[in-house]
Amino acid sequence: QVQLVESGGGLVQAGGSLRLSCAASGRTFSSYAMGWFRQAPGKEREFVSTISRSGTNTYFADSVKGRFTMSRDNAKNTVALQMNSLKPEDTAVYYCGAATRFGYTWYKDYDYWGQGTQVTVSS
Repeated sequence: QVQLVESGGGLVQAGGSLRLSCAASGRTFSSYAMGWFRQAPGKEREFVSTISRSGTNTYFADSVKGRFTMSRDNAKNTVALQMNSLKPEDTAVYYCGAATRFGYTWYKDYDYWGQGTQVTVSS
């Protein structure tokens, strides 16, 4: 069992940056690949990025590639999403999820979720 808690969301102007964090409980954190998804009102949860168990590999959606980076610290049971050059279309609730394998981009493949953190980018 993994419990996830996101933080770091907020209101930022277009072109600005935010850093989201996800803290995990449980001693099995390093057994899971982690992912970030986002969901805007009326839309399905959308893949943003994922990172392998060791943190060696990452994969990003085309819409955020080159602007977002993802990292994890298995000693601290945390995963982070650094978001730069933010755009109004990045506005959404951001969720972190845990999956048994790296590379999943469909939200239903993730086993555990946090409660989400709101990111709002003003134009």
